[in-house]
This record gives sequence, structure tokens and C-alpha cells, in this order.
Amino acid sequence: MPLYNHLKEYRAKLGVNQQEMGKLVDTSRQTISQIERGDYSPSVTLALKIAKACGATVEDIFEYVEEKDDEKS
Repeated sequence: MPLYNHLKEYRAKLGVNQQEMGKLVDTSRQTISQIERGDYSPSVTLALKIAKACGATVEDIFEYVEEKDDEKS
């Protein structure tokens, strides 16, 4: 999946664990863990809540990288 994130780094700057981060944005610790691992892409609403809690923009935390075709023309 080409959606990468820096949530773990921002969470560390806040000094909160996954459980506390989940409470800040009204989701579970498991969801925060899955996002950090790249196993789950958050909804727009959740991404906005995470960014607000971190004092950052969505683009600061989440990065979309398009996959390029390796086919040669």
C-alpha cells in the first residue's frame, strides 16, 4: 500500500503511548498500532483527528506515494 505515515514519530514527540493516542482521537490502541505498521489506512475523519492531536497537518503525518509501473515502453 503506498500510504506511509510518521505517526509513531509524532506520537513520541507528544510523549504518549498507543493507548493514550487512541483516547485522544477516539479510537482503539489496536487501530493506532495498525496505522503505525501500515496495515490500516485511516478514514479522512480519523486522519484529521490524528493530525489535530499532533499539532500537524495530515500531509505531515501521512504520505501517499504512487507506485510506478516497471514496464518499459
